[in-house]
Amino acid sequence: MIQSILIANRGEIAVRVVRACKEMGIRSVMVYSEADKDSLAVRMADDAVCIGPAPASESYLKPKNLISAAVLKRCDAIHPGVGFLSESPGFAKAVADAGLIWIGPPAATIGMLGDKVEAKRSAIEAGVPVIPGSDGPITDVADARKQAKKMGYPVIVKAASGGGGKGMRIVRSEDDLEGAIKIASNEAEKAFSDGTVYMEKYLENPRHVEVQILADSYGNVVHLGERDCSVQFKHQKLVEESPSTAVDEKTRAKMGKDTVSLFKSLDYVGAGTIEFLLYEGQHYFMEVNARVQVEHPVTELVTGIDIIREQIKVCGGEKLSFSQDDINVSGYAVECRINARTPGRITEYLPPGGYGVRIDSFLYPGYMVSPFYDSLVAKVLTYGRDRNEGLDRMNRVLDELVLEGITTNCEEQKRIINHPVFRSGAFGTGFLEQIEEEA
Repeated sequence: MIQSILIANRGEIAVRVVRACKEMGIRSVMVYSEADKDSLAVRMADDAVCIGPAPASESYLKPKNLISAAVLKRCDAIHPGVGFLSESPGFAKAVADAGLIWIGPPAATIGMLGDKVEAKRSAIEAGVPVIPGSDGPITDVADARKQAKKMGYPVIVKAASGGGGKGMRIVRSEDDLEGAIKIASNEAEKAFSDGTVYMEKYLENPRHVEVQILADSYGNVVHLGERDCSVQFKHQKLVEESPSTAVDEKTRAKMGKDTVSLFKSLDYVGAGTIEFLLYEGQHYFMEVNARVQVEHPVTELVTGIDIIREQIKVCGGEKLSFSQDDINVSGYAVECRINARTPGRITEYLPPGGYGVRIDSFLYPGYMVSPFYDSLVAKVLTYGRDRNEGLDRMNRVLDELVLEGITTNCEEQKRIINHPVFRSGAFGTGFLEQIEEEA
């Protein structure tokens, strides 16, 4: 059993993991950059160690610093959180080579899934529906033109590595294809040090729906239902909910079956997510996130499963304590991501409360929100017996939230939650562009 965990991350996910450790009786050790020395996670953890200057490239993205800190503090395991090195096969391997437990899937699995071309091949082998696309990386523009013509425009050129919308270009005519390939490849090279790109049929305004899983090292894989992540701006998720209004029981059962089939074929261990695009009644494989997701609390609220706790247990060698038949998705949950538009010092912070409310954050009055890192400062979640109750509660909660000293997207989130199209449940990934045009 794991006795001590080094948390190789920061912000709200670090606080989340510290809390799980405390409940499990596991000693928690936080790493921090010079900019994060006063962070809430550092204050909460049992121990902490500085790993470098403020820039992530000199601290949170330094594998040697993180592993040295774990060895120095006599930790058994490293939890990578989300972002940073959480999906780095090199880091996962280095952790294992140092004799530490990696709280995530094996390095080889991460590496394969990080290559979207290889991940798509694995999905096809597991019988999971995939979006029509190129057979592999684009290496010849003339061949790409032939394949695009066969698929039919529009198509999308995508980076084989990374994510977050980088290295992606939508192409609506043959005249624009060559230029889009060059731009996407250059952008991917700068962002991920890998200029490899591939091509898929572009689905106009689909739904973006993902399925959460937990898997142990004994071959057991359980899915925990779906989350709808269709409300996005420039491919960055803003609102997540479960269950999805776009998924009927037949589709839900098929998605669950496909998800379990794929993850079993991967010999996967830990928490993970498969992302699908839903289009005209069909679900298509998009990618796998080989880590816990930012939006995992949505699933926790509707299933009652502590995903972080279970992730730590299975990566520590324990069997899943439940089977698929034990999973019951009940009620409705929604998460709004509160992002800082500007850095600054928090002058006042009063999180909302009441029945069916959960706040995951790292803020406190006097805390300095740094310009060096991701803009996410809080995840506001509500639970209801049904979607209307959950959304009405979220509307109240966003009104109740007091957060001063920085500017945030809170007002935008209110507008989304109360928009008639969102309330109707009939929307796609182009929904926010629609709102922008109305404003």
